[in-house]
Amino acid sequence: MTINIKKCALEDSRQLQEISYETFNETFKHQNSPENMNAYLEKAFNLKQLEKELANISSQFLFVYFNNEVAGYLKVNTDDAQSEEMDEESLEIERIYIKNKFQKHGLGKYLLNHAMEIAMERNKKKIWLGVWEKNENAIAFYKKMGFVQTGAHSFFMGDEEQIDYIMTKTLI
Repeated sequence: MTINIKKCALEDSRQLQEISYETFNETFKHQNSPENMNAYLEKAFNLKQLEKELANISSQFLFVYFNNEVAGYLKVNTDDAQSEEMDEESLEIERIYIKNKFQKHGLGKYLLNHAMEIAMERNKKKIWLGVWEKNENAIAFYKKMGFVQTGAHSFFMGDEEQIDYIMTKTLI
């Protein structure tokens, strides 16, 4: 079993789009209408949007490979790329997704630890993320990794307003 990580570049935008669609669908399609899923996927993961995010120097995408196959990805944000107004001592994990067939291999923990390394390299004191209030598995995972709920915000899936818990971990 080999696990590797690779920073995404602009030329990875199509592969990033494919894994974004796949993992988001696997995670949420059974709890949302097809119309709202399609609206969100088209808005969040169209190539123009992904290329814009890839070009932002305050954001970073990373692919995680399991036995040389892309198994998931991570997106972290600092400064004004964060999806909520936070202080300059914070790093956001905006997306962390593992394909279903690669779950239970420790890849989520691997990516989360990598995000914490990035935060510490950049002298950040906090790492935070938003997680859907109905995503109980993810919430339990983040709690196990030392995150605590510190707030909530609205997240729109198509025209449906949903609530994301904001979970934070202090780094020392």
